[in-house]
Amino acid sequence: MKNLNDHPSFIYTFAYNDAERSLCHLEMRSFFGYDTDMKILKSDTKIDPSRSPFMKGRMDILAEGDTVEEIIAAAHLFGEEGETNKVIFLKINDRQGEDKIENKERLHIERAIGSEMKGDFDLHNPEQFFAIAPYQQRWYFGTYTKSEPIWFNHIKKPKEYSTALSTRVARAVANIAVPHPSGVRAIDPCCGIGTVLVEARSMDIDIVGRDINPLVCIGSRENLAYFGLTGQVEKGAIQDIEEAYDVAIIDLPYNLYTHASWEEQLTILKHAKRIARRVIIVTIESMDDRLESIGLHIKDRCITTKQQFEREILVCESK
Repeated sequence: MKNLNDHPSFIYTFAYNDAERSLCHLEMRSFFGYDTDMKILKSDTKIDPSRSPFMKGRMDILAEGDTVEEIIAAAHLFGEEGETNKVIFLKINDRQGEDKIENKERLHIERAIGSEMKGDFDLHNPEQFFAIAPYQQRWYFGTYTKSEPIWFNHIKKPKEYSTALSTRVARAVANIAVPHPSGVRAIDPCCGIGTVLVEARSMDIDIVGRDINPLVCIGSRENLAYFGLTGQVEKGAIQDIEEAYDVAIIDLPYNLYTHASWEEQLTILKHAKRIARRVIIVTIESMDDRLESIGLHIKDRCITTKQQFEREILVCESK
């Protein structure tokens, strides 16, 4: 068995439906550099699981072994005297079909590890959660952090548009745009009522908002304030922006209030390329050739659906 305190690594589990698969996988690739259909992955990258609308939790790996018996034998090394613990067997793992571990065995493993750990085993109100899971022919054990659905609290806003991104999609878009926020400056120059801004600011992403419509600027500020968030939202056209940013998020205007012709969209995209090294575009129409023509290269993409309404999310960089 290996003790991994000196080389931290993590296991993440995910939950999503078929319609969300493409979006979740793009978010995975943005965070970790790869995706998986197994809904469980291992990475050296540490992410707060509450950032993602698809993550169920994160295990901070403390030990690994070839068999679960190795983990049980070493359980006495973990926990703290005077504290209460609970061990959770991660139901999302890569043992499927004939190899699936049934509930009775999962409970046995949880109790076997918990009873050997320092401190007391408490099923109801533990001070510390631990997790155990099989993954890629190995067993992993570590502390467990459950995801909190912060985004869910943002669904009902004082100001809303029927065609705005859903809160879940907006949070994923913010993560795709800024997966690792340290030192990154972002802008949403067509921010509308601030659906992406609210999610980004709730994750302490350094982002500013802007919109040419004064009424939606007011609505965006009101939505931020409603959730106790701070953020700069200015009225103005993207053409007037002089500052440079690391990334721009462009949810192209197409609704009743701010419909933009292709020429207007092209202007927005050209200026997005001017002010940011990386551009995340949300669009309802295919525009690959047009983006290439203005020097924006598509590095990654996904499709997200809202009822029968499809949007494409494009990750672009300047050529």
